[in-house]
Amino acid sequence: MDRLQSMRVFSMVVEQGGFARAANAMDLSNAVVTRHVADLENHLGTRLLNRTTRKLSLTETGQVYLERVRQILQEIDDADALASCMSRNPSGTLRVYSQLGFGKLQLAEMLPGYATNFPEVTLDVTLSDRTVDLVEDGFDIGFFIGVQKFDASMIARQLGVAEVLLCASPAYIKQHGAPQVPQDLAQHNCLNFNNVDQLRNSWPISGPNGTINIPITSRMMSNNGDLLRHCAASGMGLVAGPSFAMTADLESKQLVRLLPDHRLGQLSVVMVYPSRRLLSAKVRSFVDFISQHYPHPEIDPWLIAAS
Repeated sequence: MDRLQSMRVFSMVVEQGGFARAANAMDLSNAVVTRHVADLENHLGTRLLNRTTRKLSLTETGQVYLERVRQILQEIDDADALASCMSRNPSGTLRVYSQLGFGKLQLAEMLPGYATNFPEVTLDVTLSDRTVDLVEDGFDIGFFIGVQKFDASMIARQLGVAEVLLCASPAYIKQHGAPQVPQDLAQHNCLNFNNVDQLRNSWPISGPNGTINIPITSRMMSNNGDLLRHCAASGMGLVAGPSFAMTADLESKQLVRLLPDHRLGQLSVVMVYPSRRLLSAKVRSFVDFISQHYPHPEIDPWLIAAS
């Protein structure tokens, strides 16, 4: 008995709701389908289906067995698909979505290396902070910051955590001084996001004594982190942003980190792509390439780079 084929036939009989429809779907004769199910029941020593002339239904054992059979068949199909994908050269158009800040500051540095390694793949990259559905919008892979909800068919892989840093320019610090304790923020000009309601009037600061919300005065508000960071580097005020956005300015000394013993929160940086059973060679190659740049997803790689 080909037990694997018998499992596939049994699963199809249940899916199609009958032996004849299963036979038609699998391009087999009714007799062959009937024999596969009978051989499976004889092998197991138990009935899987209750049959009448008009209807069939699963026995209790059949229901439990069907669930496991479907898992086994899916794993086999996944293994076949993975082997098939790995045996082909990545090619075609790869549609990539990234939230704006990460795309401009991090993804842009990696794309040339990928393009060199995989010349048969054409990159179609969209940077935006609008809400997207990767499946409905036709993207192969996406990069997101912070808490997000994804379709159950997608795989979400954390690349790292980005700590939210508080920074100001040396010129601002020279003129206004640097805050020594979180409460000092109330006396400073702050450059704030206008699209995050919970941060509009106060910033949560965590330290040895817990987290407190510090009232702030927003000298300027914007929905764009690059604009806020540029204005902070020009001396307008204090800015808070993810470490991957601050690294270059910290390294060049255009910005200085403030209150280093306190935290304003952390943001997960997540790469999202279709279920492995649907993964194409081009997506697999891109996932593997990006993952090599972030071998330790539990740490903040950008903060390490800037330290």
